[in-house]
Amino acid sequence: MSPCSPARVDPADGGYDDGLGERLATWLEQLGLADQLGAAGLPTYDRAHGEVRWREPGTVELLPADRLVDLDRQLRAQGDDPAHAVPVALVRLRREARIRAELLDGGWLDYAGVAALRGVSENAARFALHKASDRRAVLLVQQEGATLVPSFQLDDAGEVRDELLTILETLLAAGVDPWRAWIWLTTPAALLGGDVPHQAARDPEELPIVQRAAVALGERARASAVHPVH
Repeated sequence: MSPCSPARVDPADGGYDDGLGERLATWLEQLGLADQLGAAGLPTYDRAHGEVRWREPGTVELLPADRLVDLDRQLRAQGDDPAHAVPVALVRLRREARIRAELLDGGWLDYAGVAALRGVSENAARFALHKASDRRAVLLVQQEGATLVPSFQLDDAGEVRDELLTILETLLAAGVDPWRAWIWLTTPAALLGGDVPHQAARDPEELPIVQRAAVALGERARASAVHPVH
């Protein structure tokens, strides 16, 4: 079946006889974004016998035709011409998934690793880290049941870098997701003209700029929590 040919599916059985389901799926596959639908809480699809079946988020229920039309409109909402639109939210999720994989590849320590740097027992390190987390004085990230301590924030003695304390407190108090905070702090930031926040913070002249950028990110996080984008 060509990407633009109609899907020969009975609409009453959850199909779309105008080929919209097929076209939408093919478009997302060409952009490499199909795998991000579930992570974004959007409907997903599967292919069986050459036919595309769209389903409600997290269920096996077939997506009604009007909901598919709404989904298509939602994903093509960026830009003036829907034919050349890009689903920005899915692009961001794909980018974040790639960065997460990079950060997980050696960019963190466990309790034992921090304990070794501090010269204390693992239990002591665990206790101190969680006490600091309660004060929003360290960034801890949960990953598949494990607690990760991103290493960028630590000095050679395993303590949180002084210049990052106010930045971490700002982000965490604003409710910024720990993963999002980790990504923002370790990748080029538009708010800083492409500088990496945690690196720029080492420069006393740049530190106030990083702090203001963290405030701006926190304000955006609060706004998104009040007015979530679906």
